[in-house]
Amino acid sequence: MKRAAIIGSGIGGLGAAIRLAAKGFEVHVFEKNEHPGGKLSQFEVDGFRFDMGPSLFTLPQLVTELFELHGKKASDYLDVVELDMTCNYFFPDGTNLRAWSDRDRFVEEVANAGFEAQVLENYLERQSFLYRFTSNFFLFNSIHKPSTYVGEAGRRSLKALHRLDAFTTMHARNERTFGKTNLTQLFDRYATYNGSDPHRAPATLNMIAHLEHNMGAFFPKNGMYGIVSALVKLAQEVGIAFHYNSKVTGLKLTKDKVEGIFVESEFHPAELVVNDTDIAYFYQHILPKPNMLKRLMRRERSSSALIFYWGVKGSSNLDVHNILFSSDYRAEFEGLFKQKRLANDLTVYIFISKKVVETDAPEGCENWFVMVNAPEHVGQNWEEETARAREIVLKKMEAHLGYSIENQIKNEKVVTPAEIESRTASVHGSLYGHSSNSAFAAFLRHPNFSRRYKNLYFVGGSVHPGGGIPLCLASAKIVDNEIS
Repeated sequence: MKRAAIIGSGIGGLGAAIRLAAKGFEVHVFEKNEHPGGKLSQFEVDGFRFDMGPSLFTLPQLVTELFELHGKKASDYLDVVELDMTCNYFFPDGTNLRAWSDRDRFVEEVANAGFEAQVLENYLERQSFLYRFTSNFFLFNSIHKPSTYVGEAGRRSLKALHRLDAFTTMHARNERTFGKTNLTQLFDRYATYNGSDPHRAPATLNMIAHLEHNMGAFFPKNGMYGIVSALVKLAQEVGIAFHYNSKVTGLKLTKDKVEGIFVESEFHPAELVVNDTDIAYFYQHILPKPNMLKRLMRRERSSSALIFYWGVKGSSNLDVHNILFSSDYRAEFEGLFKQKRLANDLTVYIFISKKVVETDAPEGCENWFVMVNAPEHVGQNWEEETARAREIVLKKMEAHLGYSIENQIKNEKVVTPAEIESRTASVHGSLYGHSSNSAFAAFLRHPNFSRRYKNLYFVGGSVHPGGGIPLCLASAKIVDNEIS
């Protein structure tokens, strides 16, 4: 039986491990931390449980597929509900828009707020069309191989070529569609799903909105970390071995193959290796290649995050996912990518899993995951930035929610971009590797295979097709398809 070594147990690594086991490989997963999940982790304190990383679950069928590969039912491992509301939006002018999962209900909500319903309907249909005709090409196949362009996925995507909007920015397209309105800001927000700037990222990425507004948002009944728990349980049942506290420090190479990995000085042979670490970290610490690293580091990194985990006394009228928008969105992104600092007004994301998982906070309390987009870590004084951001966030909450929560905070944990870098080995704390702030960004992402070593592959948020749970799982699917 051939042996496969997976470096890292993030969602992409877990997906790759389960797929390779279905192909008959003896799979070993090596994880530097003492628990699996990568960015998708959790912690508990004083009766509060917090999901630390990704908080939105779309395209659940990509998880379901992993169980079906082994003749299992995903519902036996993971209980998932569709959310009634994908997000609860609060705008600077006092408007509150609830983005219902039911598309007709959302359109009605928007119409009641004074927007033209048909304009929104046409916009969502446009994104649906783009996803249907291009997702197989851009998300589920390697765009770094000529065969993809002449295959079925490539031929189908040609039908949408005239509507890709690759040379228009997300913001420009949204403003042309909705004018200088709240809906433009709402749909500009989807650039942050891969750590980018809507004023520079291509309008092609507007199709991200399709996943929520046309396909729905979901949530595991035991929290986001439940996805990891379910996949690890499946993996162990099918014979996958996990090695925790096992930091991979190098590869053993021949001319065109990898013979195995090193955990410190201990050698583990493998006929196939899949890397699930940040691609820049990989070329810096696992397979040192200064020229490749230099080339990667010249490219703009994605944004990071500053997160406050608050155990809050009392029950709010908020939903699972909530956004309090800033009054100057452009300045916020200029701060992220040009000045490398937090702006003076910030968009605040509040995620409360207690709304679904009753046991995630004590009775009469809620667990608030409060996040602002932050620049990559390049030596900023995060103690000062955190204090400034906290004040901005609390004032904005009071303005939008109508009351102060500061005295209701029972406990607090803060995670900065510097800590994200050290905990997850994400270079500069960038959550998605590189930004997508150019028309060619998708094609510049590192491929899912090595051009030199024929048995070395790559998954995760820093390589094609990008970050977030669905795309990391898509990267595993691409690798699966590449291996005979």
